[in-house]
Formats: sequence, structure tokens, C-alpha cells
Amino acid sequence: MPGHDPQMLKGVLALLLLQLLEREDAYGYAVVVRLREAGITELAEGSVYPALTRMQQAGWLESYLEASGSGPARKYYRITDAGRAELTERRAAWGRLQQTVRTVLETKGSS
Repeated sequence: MPGHDPQMLKGVLALLLLQLLEREDAYGYAVVVRLREAGITELAEGSVYPALTRMQQAGWLESYLEASGSGPARKYYRITDAGRAELTERRAAWGRLQQTVRTVLETKGSS
């Protein structure tokens, strides 16, 4: 099965992360695992952690430490009210983009 275009994934990564974290708080690697389980296997951990940090700096996420039974405490992320508002806007923007792309792909050329 063909993979996903890395540039397209970069464009929707924040949307995907916000969506996952709206459902449930998670630490970075757990988010990576969820994305891989959803079929986004080519996404590197090195892309997710900086994105989470940027989103936290933007105020869309907050973090807290939780003890781990298998090592040091894990940094969990949870969505903030500002993150929920951003998620709503990104969902709408994604819908608009999908519709525009669909229109272009379905338009018959005159040549």
C-alpha cells in the first residue's frame, strides 16, 4: 500500500494531534502509536515532539507529568480551550480544502 506524502502530512499534523488529544490526554509516544495505528506509518517521532512543543507554546496544549511504572515520569499533553477553538477552525479549513480539491479533480478539462 502506498504511503502518505510527507508534505501533506506536515500540513495536517496539528489537526491530527489536536483531534487525538481532544479525545484523550496522551504522552508523545502514545500519540505516535495512535497515528501509526490509524495508518500513518511514515510519520517520524522527530516530527511529532516539536509539533507538540509548538502547539503548547501557542497555548493550544498544556502538559503535566505523570508517574510511569516503567521508568521516569511521562509528559502528558491535554488540549486547552484555545486548542479546541483551533481544532474547530482547522476542521472547517480541512473541509473547505477537501471540497476545493474535489472540485478541481472532478472538473473535466476542455482540452
